[in-house]
Amino acid sequence: MTIQSIIKEIAENAKSASRSIATASTEEKNRVLDFIADGLEESKEAIYSENKKDLKSAETKNMTDAMIDRLKITEKTLESMIKGLKEVILLDDPVGEITKTWTRPNGLEVSKKRIPLGVIAMIYESRPNVTVDAAALCLKAGNACILRGGSEAFFSNKILGQIIGNAISKAGLNDNIVQVLPVKDHDAITYLLSYDELIDLVIPRGGESLIRFVVKNSAIPVLKHYKGVCHAYIDKNADIDKAVNICLNSKAQRPGVCNAMETLLVHRDIAEKFLPVMAEKFAEAGVEIKGCEKTCKILSHISKADDDDWAREYLDLILSVKTVDTMDEAMNHIAEFGSDHTDVIVTMDKTTADEFIKNVNSSMVGVNVSTRFNDGGELGLGAEIGISTSKLHAFGPMGLEELTTTKFVVTGNGQVRN
Repeated sequence: MTIQSIIKEIAENAKSASRSIATASTEEKNRVLDFIADGLEESKEAIYSENKKDLKSAETKNMTDAMIDRLKITEKTLESMIKGLKEVILLDDPVGEITKTWTRPNGLEVSKKRIPLGVIAMIYESRPNVTVDAAALCLKAGNACILRGGSEAFFSNKILGQIIGNAISKAGLNDNIVQVLPVKDHDAITYLLSYDELIDLVIPRGGESLIRFVVKNSAIPVLKHYKGVCHAYIDKNADIDKAVNICLNSKAQRPGVCNAMETLLVHRDIAEKFLPVMAEKFAEAGVEIKGCEKTCKILSHISKADDDDWAREYLDLILSVKTVDTMDEAMNHIAEFGSDHTDVIVTMDKTTADEFIKNVNSSMVGVNVSTRFNDGGELGLGAEIGISTSKLHAFGPMGLEELTTTKFVVTGNGQVRN
């Protein structure tokens, strides 16, 4: 079989399987998740063995230590996968939920009922744990899924896919509900993205280049975020101690993630008090600061930011800092250089906070909190499949509800339209 015919068969099988998982009971879906957790526990040594093949290949390709770390499956990684499955089991099943009802003047009863999306294709890089996370969330939300991990994790993803398939079969369901692409060829992605009549949604998860490739080549709707250029604005009425803690956490706790702060905006009226204290804390954490001209006058030891820095996602211990004259200037800066991901304000003035919330339309807008809270688990959604900066149809962290849509159900008693 050619690669194209393999991919088409997988997509057709997923479309067919999607009808059965869409009507599966919560108990049936939870049983599958439980069997997957058991399978991971029972197959530890086989998983480690297959993962070693990927790690050996990664070393010959001179992959960075950070990439190898994300690729490696340890006992802690497996425990996290199993824990994640147990957490998804405990989450409410969104399928079948009636979200709204009303009665029309002619007696028609109208309601909106939550249903699965259908077939979801996930395209992602590095972390093999995404295979289990994505399968669990798609399945619990009643969707079939096609998973295409990076070639660097081919053997790890393959055995995880086998364990998931065995669990689905053991539960008496169609094992095509979850399929891991069995080929490494990059052409497989291009073919996959062409089957818009078989696949309902594509979710890419990885670097900006991967996401842009998917968006450019997909005939299927794509939920995405290119990058996280996240801001914290320190208002003139901010509590300095709180602002320092929030900014340090936003930038330095995990600088390589999409909800880490990349640009700090500071009102001029508080800049001379706040910036030296903040800079000292950043120095202790190893953060390099690049500042605007006004900021450089206050912090003489920092380097000057250039025009490209304001839109840069560093994913590192580097931060752009700008001193602004007004909150309007801060909000205009966010509108011009931000990525609609996460933006927060630190202020003790409620009117100012409300104005910021009204004008900044990122997927999470925060008041007196770290940018790092834009996360499904932290926001109480349970597990998440990623963060979307698209506004159709999901915006922000994507949990179970975001993997469903709604249909109208209309009940009458013989009414006809005049």
